[in-house]
Amino acid sequence: MLQNETILLRAPELQDIETLYQWENDAKVWYLSQTLVPFSHFDLEQFILQGNHDIFAEKQFRFMIEEKETGNLLGAIDLFDFDAYNERAGIGILVDSKYRRQGFAGMALDLIIEYCFSKLKLHQLYCNILNSNTESLKLFRNKNFVIVGVKKDWIFNDNQFHDEMLLQYIRKS
Repeated sequence: MLQNETILLRAPELQDIETLYQWENDAKVWYLSQTLVPFSHFDLEQFILQGNHDIFAEKQFRFMIEEKETGNLLGAIDLFDFDAYNERAGIGILVDSKYRRQGFAGMALDLIIEYCFSKLKLHQLYCNILNSNTESLKLFRNKNFVIVGVKKDWIFNDNQFHDEMLLQYIRKS
């Protein structure tokens, strides 16, 4: 478990299914995960029960963001496209709308960045953010991610195409 004074990052538990169900089935954000179909409670239960939880085997891992004092589930932070040989991974974060703008995303990013560089020995992290998502761009740029490219007309959402920014954080040797 990764933690600071305020939050902890932990593996998904069965008790998280209802919250995950709400997040995963919010059609307004399906474009972020490139899905067009809803998840069932059963799907999510199987994800938790049958997940290998080995980032080296699965090439991905979801951490749940929990507030230590209250036990409230604040969001999730995902590592994906994990590539041990090339020492890199993608990162994505979701914070429940009722917990945004309270610093939780920044704390979660600090913990996951430290974990990736010190424990997983990664050389770099990357993320993809719509150019219109100024809050996320600001968050990641404040955590030393640098915009390295623009994917033009990359995401189709709200009946129009959007540019997606590619950001990287390369660990200093």
